[in-house]
Amino acid sequence: MTEPADILALVADIGATNARFALIGPEGVIEPRILACRHHATLAGAAEAYLADVKPAKPPLDGAIAIASPVDGDWVSVTNNPWSFSITSLKERLGVRRLEVVNDFTAQALAVPLLGAEDRRQVGRGSAKGGAPIAVLGPGSGLGMASLIATPGGWLPVPGEGGHATMAPATPQEGRVLDLLREDFGHVSAERVISGDGLCNLHRALTMLAGHPPEPLTAADITGRAQAGEDPVCAEAVAMFCAMLGTVAGNLALTLGAFGGVYIGGGIVPRLGPDFDNSAFRERFEAKGRFRDYLAHIPTSLVTHPLPAFLGLKAVLERAPATS
Repeated sequence: MTEPADILALVADIGATNARFALIGPEGVIEPRILACRHHATLAGAAEAYLADVKPAKPPLDGAIAIASPVDGDWVSVTNNPWSFSITSLKERLGVRRLEVVNDFTAQALAVPLLGAEDRRQVGRGSAKGGAPIAVLGPGSGLGMASLIATPGGWLPVPGEGGHATMAPATPQEGRVLDLLREDFGHVSAERVISGDGLCNLHRALTMLAGHPPEPLTAADITGRAQAGEDPVCAEAVAMFCAMLGTVAGNLALTLGAFGGVYIGGGIVPRLGPDFDNSAFRERFEAKGRFRDYLAHIPTSLVTHPLPAFLGLKAVLERAPATS
């Protein structure tokens, strides 16, 4: 059956702090909006508020949601967010014939082959090998990870929860920071130091190591002070954040053999500007002893597209079979 040319689909990218919604039509992504999760008791309520705001001429027939959480079965609980929902019930409430729900970094990964040259910026050396695995990770409210594997039928996304793997120190100072954080958390994952809250954890630990009482700063406060050159501890926290991201990205590249490239997404790194490009990220990415030369060939790129998850969700809708 031929679909009408003006068919609309509802897409959403749900994190711990923000819920991003848009419609996908013949023109591509239209009417994007950002809603604060705390202003809505449920995902369904946020979606209905979005649709009431944009007032589409026709209700969307399909939906696709990227969620910062593992997706395994009908019931989904959002990590770092009190929302939880049944996919079946949400589909019925929204009145769509089809609802695809995927991990947020599945959508981020599927967006990578659709990025133009203007949507990414390479940091450091290396050249991508066509058809090789691609790795994607990004710090925001959490630390997401996924990969893409080439198959005869196209790119296969492989979601994962590598952000919750144990963080290892690469320097004595990092060891002291992680020792302090273990007193609070027991297990210190990569996400505990490479995320918005993670940057705050780094700053708090470094402040204590410097012999000062911790300040209740936000991640934005820390990056702002670091970029302004106002606070050496904030600068050290941002530098350590970038270096640790390089360590984790290099580990992921080694694990996957990601010669198709490693892509950095999420909401934090793009805001760092030249501080990221000039950081120890790439040096730490390659600093794997005997496998330095191996990693030197793998390119690392920063995703600069403002809404990459929506590109990935469009790909999800195009590849997944319709259901009645």
